[in-house]
Parts: sequence; structure tokens; C-alpha cells
Amino acid sequence: MNAETWKINQRYADELHEDVEQLAQTLAALGVTVHRPLPLPEDATPIAGLGWQAAPTPALNVRDNTLVIGDQIIETPPAIRSRYLETQLLHGVFQNYARSGAQWSVMPRPTLSDASFDLSYARDSTTTLGGPTESIADPRSGPYDVGHEMMLDGAQVLRLGRDLIVNVAQDNHEQGLRWLRTHLGKRFRLHRVWRMADNHIDSMLLALRPGVFLTRHHGIRDLMPESFRSWRFIVPPEPDHGAFPVYDDYDDLVLTSPYIDLNIFSINEHTVLANEDCTGLIKALETEGFDVIPVRHRHRRLFGGGFHCFTLDTHRDGGPEDYT
Repeated sequence: MNAETWKINQRYADELHEDVEQLAQTLAALGVTVHRPLPLPEDATPIAGLGWQAAPTPALNVRDNTLVIGDQIIETPPAIRSRYLETQLLHGVFQNYARSGAQWSVMPRPTLSDASFDLSYARDSTTTLGGPTESIADPRSGPYDVGHEMMLDGAQVLRLGRDLIVNVAQDNHEQGLRWLRTHLGKRFRLHRVWRMADNHIDSMLLALRPGVFLTRHHGIRDLMPESFRSWRFIVPPEPDHGAFPVYDDYDDLVLTSPYIDLNIFSINEHTVLANEDCTGLIKALETEGFDVIPVRHRHRRLFGGGFHCFTLDTHRDGGPEDYT
């Protein structure tokens, strides 16, 4: 299998860089210590596994492939070949935390042959609702097949103190949940939700503070564990499609739905960062008593992530609370 690459207009890449730098500066001004991943060289060679090859992905959406739970850093098993080595760009940061006493572990890595992927969700649904999955239109058998393997992105897990909400849409995710139960079950309660999205849920549901969620629609409540259905669910106005750039020559590369701007980042229980173009979302949050800091992020649909995706909070004050 050959590595596939796309050339993005340099202006879009430059504007993304400007917006990420502004995000980092905003966080630093709020007293947040900002760590940065290693950059991926422009001429990075393709990465390869047993029977496949892919162009590597830079560590832009750092939330996706790592779970930070209590004193544990867990690298999760990727479901996309191009992201197989992405967390290694964060190893300098992880190593410093490990030297300070953090527990650093890596979930078992899948082989990622065509047979590794449970494609039932793609076959059962006409749309995708969450995050990226490997596109395999015509799976073929090969000498390295071991059947469905463990795949679970960190962005499929919502952390609520001692409770973890884990989105499961197919067998790859189910295997990942079983590993987490074995690894974390004595310290945390893991709740399985079925097909809240195809993969990532942080543009479907976010916890803003104890007792309050931001959610895409009211039906999310019915998917939640009983103990969390009494929380307040804030549903913002529908996205304004005029707030997004139009990419006439890149339609096939648009990676996210218009709901990507629900992917906000909480500084604390009172303050959140939101895309400055989302006036309806900002007004809804302010009406609920939140202080909203507007930050620019122009090409979120083209590069596939919002502020929650772009950040991986590694240290916060306090410990895991019990909200149930």
C-alpha cells in the first residue's frame, strides 16, 4: 500500500500556524504552562507497518491519541495508519512527567491490516458523527491478519472525575474498553455509551463544570448513564454555515462537520475558550454565566480539530472528584 499525500494551499497552512500561535499565547496569558510537541519535518519519510505505508501526521490534534487520567498518561491504540507514531512527537513532554512520578503506559498497538478494522459502523450508517476513521473501501486479506484489533482514541473518552464515559461504536472500541476496565477499573468507573458518534465525542458532548454539559442535541441525554442525566445540557444554536471558509478545490479534504466549534476548551469552571466566529455559541455560553474568551480559528474543518482537540491538559488543580 502506498502512502497518500495531499498538498494544501500554503496560505491555509500559514493561517493555521497563526491561529495556533494565538491560542498558545492566549493560554500563556491566562497562566497556563504550554508545552509543545516536536515538529514533524516537511520532508518526513512515510511510516510503514506490516503490509501498509502511510504519510505521517503532525501532532496538531494532540488530544486524540492520549488519555491523561489522574497520575496516568496512556497512549491509546490509533485507528488511522498515518497517526501510528504521532504520540512519539510528545514523548519529550511525557518523559518529563514520568521522571516526576507519573505512570506512563501504552495500550497494545494494532497491526492495522485491512482485517483489523471492524467496518460495521460505516456499513450501518450513511453519515459519520464524530472523529476520523481509516477509509478502507475494499478490504483485502493478507498474511498479517489477526482479526479485529483493539483501537480506541483518547477523544472517545469523557473524563468526569472518577467516572469515564467511553463511546463504543464497533468491536475495535469494545476491545479498547475492556483493556481500560482491566487497567483502571479499581480506581475509576467506566461507562459504555453505544454509538454516540462513530469515534470521537468531543464535538458531541463536553463537560463545562460539575452539573453542566455542552451538547450537540437534547437526545444525547438519553445515551448517558442514569447518574448524569440530571445534569444541565446546554444546546447552542445550529452552526452558521457562513462562518466557515469555502474550499472549492478541497471539498474532499474537509474533515469535520459544521459542529466542530462545539469543541471548546475549559480553563476552569467559569472560563472557556471559543471560536470568535461562533457568535451564537458564545451568546449561549454567556447566558449560562460563563466567561467566554473568543479566539480565532479559521480552518478547523480543513485541518480537523477545535480547541479541545488542539490541547491535552496534563495537570490541573485538585484531584478526581466523585460526581455520582
